[in-house]
Amino acid sequence: MISIVNVSKRYGKTQALDGVNLELPAGKIIGLCGPNGSGKTTLMKILVGLLRDFDGDVFINQHAINQESKALISYLPDINYIDGKVNGNYMRTYFNDMYSDFDSDKFDQMMKLMKLDINQPFNTMSKGMKEKLQVALVMSRKASIYILDEPIGGVDPASRELILNTILDNYDPQALVLISTHLIGDIEQIFDQVIFLKEGHVNLYDDVEKLRNEHGMSIDQLFREVFR
Repeated sequence: MISIVNVSKRYGKTQALDGVNLELPAGKIIGLCGPNGSGKTTLMKILVGLLRDFDGDVFINQHAINQESKALISYLPDINYIDGKVNGNYMRTYFNDMYSDFDSDKFDQMMKLMKLDINQPFNTMSKGMKEKLQVALVMSRKASIYILDEPIGGVDPASRELILNTILDNYDPQALVLISTHLIGDIEQIFDQVIFLKEGHVNLYDDVEKLRNEHGMSIDQLFREVFR
């Protein structure tokens, strides 16, 4: 689904990514884990076409990143991207006009499930409510690839569980889901595979169950061992 070939990215003197090679298959939920500054967000921005000034190659379904490949990806950034004055109803219309694969009915169902008022202005919502709305928009697309950057970062445990259930209940099992997180203990149960990024390098990439069996510990515990 995604081929990443010798990808490097530098910001001035800082090497954000250094020779990253990965093959990410369809039908998997993959965790992208690493401490702050390890290159997670940079890699995701490259995959969705927001960063073009990098070395190496990225292929989506065997094609270089272009408008067609971007249309396959539903992306949740790690920052709020909705204007504070608008509400869920406005964003529903916006996404429906912007994306041919957006399912308005699915969005309405998710809003009700998460007990969100579709007419509430974004700037009056709590952090958890904002994250739920943004997840609902992203997961209402019938995408081939979902790239979610810290979808549960900074929200309370109850909201984390609801957000994770929303992701699991609304993605196509044939799709690729790439999720970055530093809250590994809260989310590792949904991962099929996990990537550890360390200082811009791939430190580890393997099946979650294989890693648990080989090391006799959770992915969260393994992460702490690798990065302590």
